[in-house]
Amino acid sequence: MTMPALSSAVSGLDAEQTAMDVIGNNIANASTTGYKASDASFQEAFAQMLQGASAPTGTMGGTNPVQVGGGTQLGSIDQLFTQGTLDNTGRNTDLAINGNSFFVADNGQQQVYTRDGNFQFDAQGDLVMAGSGYQVQGIMADANGNLSAASSLTNITIPPNMQSPAKATTAAVLSGNLDAGAAAGTTYEMGITAYDSTGAPQALQLTFTNTAPGTWTWAATVGGTPPTATVTSGGTGTVTFNGNGSLGSFTGGAPLVLTPAGGGAPVNITLNPGAVNGLTGLTGFAETSNAVVSSQNGYQAGTLSSISINSDGIIVGSFSNGQTQNLAQVGLANFSNPSGLEDTSANTFAASANSGQATIGFAGSSASSSITAGALENSNVDLSTEFTHMIVTERAYQADAQVIATANQLLATVVNLPSAQ
Repeated sequence: MTMPALSSAVSGLDAEQTAMDVIGNNIANASTTGYKASDASFQEAFAQMLQGASAPTGTMGGTNPVQVGGGTQLGSIDQLFTQGTLDNTGRNTDLAINGNSFFVADNGQQQVYTRDGNFQFDAQGDLVMAGSGYQVQGIMADANGNLSAASSLTNITIPPNMQSPAKATTAAVLSGNLDAGAAAGTTYEMGITAYDSTGAPQALQLTFTNTAPGTWTWAATVGGTPPTATVTSGGTGTVTFNGNGSLGSFTGGAPLVLTPAGGGAPVNITLNPGAVNGLTGLTGFAETSNAVVSSQNGYQAGTLSSISINSDGIIVGSFSNGQTQNLAQVGLANFSNPSGLEDTSANTFAASANSGQATIGFAGSSASSSITAGALENSNVDLSTEFTHMIVTERAYQADAQVIATANQLLATVVNLPSAQ
């Protein structure tokens, strides 16, 4: 003797047990970084046809089919990729995504995808997922700090002893005033440290001598005993001022050539005194002389001192010589159907036949998502919702168990019927 109520109730028990497993996993991961909650849904298993439908006739109406359901079965377990809240951590390598994208990592066998931005640099300078060691993927900048979106994804590696090469001075800016009331023969000195191609400092000094109202001659020298370099060209000239104190003319220094005493490439420095007839550079007012070499564009070599990551996922290095440079950019992946991704543990996913292939992009350009550094995305599990689902699931499980108990009583009644004499 069979009783469909038993099999239907048993299928209900199995389904509700699966639902409870999903709920339990959600609650267990309520504090897991970047975790996305799952939701189980069911569908009717099959329906037993007791009587088929009949069409209306001229004298009789039609009848509907008579069917009894055969229980339930798991329809799907879907992950809910809604945005989680962000928590500030203060660690500049922690990253959180605002949007629908995923970070890309290499687990040694394949590319995997994650919302967990708990990253750190290992001893070799590789950016890795802190919990698993999977290597974060992105693109590396060239020697000049340029990034190309056409580059292939690779491991992001920034050696801790990374160097910023020296740059020879090629330009120096002059600004400030030379006293129009100075007597003939008055001298005024200004200086700045310039650098050759090896980063060696050169103490460049300019000496201005008043020769007539509104006219000064100048000459360049290099300090040191003996001098660390020799001025071999463009090291003298004249500057004149108009009656209103603006720059009239400037000769020499185009370029000013320094030859290092120890050999090496000459340093060609173009002096920029400002625009002729302008007041943005050197001026000649009847005020105290205060002109200076306000800036130069060379620098010594430097070592990496810190990194920062902006909202485009660009890793910027700061060096001990005061320079900053783009070093790398974190890659992002998007999918046409994120719910189709396969959970591969360690807070990562893999592409599946129904997720579509990853579309690789970058924040600020080819991906619509942005990145927040110094923060992590919280799990999107809503505990109040999970506890509500747990109560409903528990009651459904109890009801299925009660159906089995009732069916058992009915069967016992049949079995215990008195036999015919």
